[in-house]
Amino acid sequence: MRIISGGVFSAGRVVMAGRSGRLFGALVFLALAVLFPGGLSAQGPVDGDSMVGASIGDASNFIPAFSSDTASSAVVNDAYPGLVKFDKDLNLAGDLAESWEFGEDQRIVTFKLRPGVKWFDGAPFTAEDCVFTWKLMSDPDTPTAYGEHFAQIESAEAVDELTFRVTYKRVMASELTTWSFSIMPKHLLDGVDFDESPLARTTVGTGPYQLESWETAQRIVTRANPGYYDGRPHIDRQITKIIPDMTTQMMELATGGIDLMIMEPDQWVDAQNNKNLKQSYDFYTQPSFSYAYLGFNLRDPRFTDVRVRQAIAYAIDKDEIIEGVLLGFGQKANGPFRPEMWANNKNVPPIPFEPDRAKALLAEAGWTDADGDGVVEKNGEKFVLTIMTNQGNRVREMTLLVIQARLKDVGIEVRPKIVEWAAFLKEYLDKHDFEAIIMGWTIPLDPDLFDVWNSKKTNPGELNFASYANEEVDELIDAGRFNVDQEIRKKAYDRIQEIFREEVPYVFLYVPESLIALNKRFVGPNPAPAGLFHDFPKWYVPLDRQLYKQ
Repeated sequence: MRIISGGVFSAGRVVMAGRSGRLFGALVFLALAVLFPGGLSAQGPVDGDSMVGASIGDASNFIPAFSSDTASSAVVNDAYPGLVKFDKDLNLAGDLAESWEFGEDQRIVTFKLRPGVKWFDGAPFTAEDCVFTWKLMSDPDTPTAYGEHFAQIESAEAVDELTFRVTYKRVMASELTTWSFSIMPKHLLDGVDFDESPLARTTVGTGPYQLESWETAQRIVTRANPGYYDGRPHIDRQITKIIPDMTTQMMELATGGIDLMIMEPDQWVDAQNNKNLKQSYDFYTQPSFSYAYLGFNLRDPRFTDVRVRQAIAYAIDKDEIIEGVLLGFGQKANGPFRPEMWANNKNVPPIPFEPDRAKALLAEAGWTDADGDGVVEKNGEKFVLTIMTNQGNRVREMTLLVIQARLKDVGIEVRPKIVEWAAFLKEYLDKHDFEAIIMGWTIPLDPDLFDVWNSKKTNPGELNFASYANEEVDELIDAGRFNVDQEIRKKAYDRIQEIFREEVPYVFLYVPESLIALNKRFVGPNPAPAGLFHDFPKWYVPLDRQLYKQ
């Protein structure tokens, strides 16, 4: 699961989801199944040139276990493959593993690794690296948000240099997808102080791109790995400019300073009428694999009363947000899944916009406007609510303003707080130092909800920021995880959504569409269910169109 900063070209992991994908990582991961009008050049694939994108947030750490922000995860995705990945049709395929087989009621998985794979420093990749990755990720002393799946492994062994065997404690639906996580180099990380490791600021992986330079708060540059097992990527470099302001990103696009941009709705609409932009860029739209939400800090005494959370949900007009902020480029969210996913419960009715019911619920909870100033109060305390979101994402900022207006109508005074992305994560979310937030999650292909919703995942740096705890939900999450029967899993996820609808730990707001501008000079996109960028290493730019030289 990844937190997404939004309005940026990145995927990030609690991207803060999914661990596969190429090209800066994952907000674009699984985002575009559209047609690219260009054709293959008669000269055929050639090496050279760069792809320039933009991110509103900077990176923080390139060790895969600790890279939970979008910019860091983007680099990690390209540098450190897993044993498996999702192919263009969203099926699991081999990556560092050529094949695998199951044994003993599917608790045992034996992977055959690719021969000849080397780390960027020339050291051989072996099964010992896989064992090391399991030990590191399952160690309770490792401060990672992604260790739970590895903790379900009973044992792991290197049968020989190219054979890796894993035995799970019990059957898990995500046994294979666990191993889409990055494999890390034992010879460089075993026994080291992670705070002192140079890998926090560089990469020594096995993937198609390796870090070339990182200028803090300026740019991140990765270069093609000539020894990549699937062939050297044709595009020499990926350059990510750190541009916190979306208006500035748009100016860069208009002047040719960036090749790729995930646009905001108003920018997208304006671009369709801009002849100069349409001469240089192609534009794509498709529902993203993400959702936006208003999340509560359930440690706040006001939100321990479910009626208060329900009241806020009834006070918010999602249609107003979708039409007025997204300009129609989105659909209502009604839970932690995309509406068309098999795990989504279509029988759970959305919470409607009913401000009168919101007022009644607040009154039941003891919040009334005793002095007639328009703000409800309880025991002498005014209901003044600070809602935070990240800087640089105008869609979220405007969503916050719409919510501010609607909550004012029911007697809640909202004070918006916009915070720079890195500080937002480290100083507020990780420390649970907030009242309410507007944020987004990527939606993974496997609907495992453990990391975000289990009551054990509320520690600093983990992903249950809301501090949500429900014993039945914990049991249902396990029922969905530890079963391969999709019918049984479906019943568990259906019930979870019923509980979420009643308890309102989040107000699920919308599933946005991805709005992409891409420079026309790139040749080779192969649109598929996995998105436009799933085979980016095969793309190229004909010599007569190349802009950036070595």
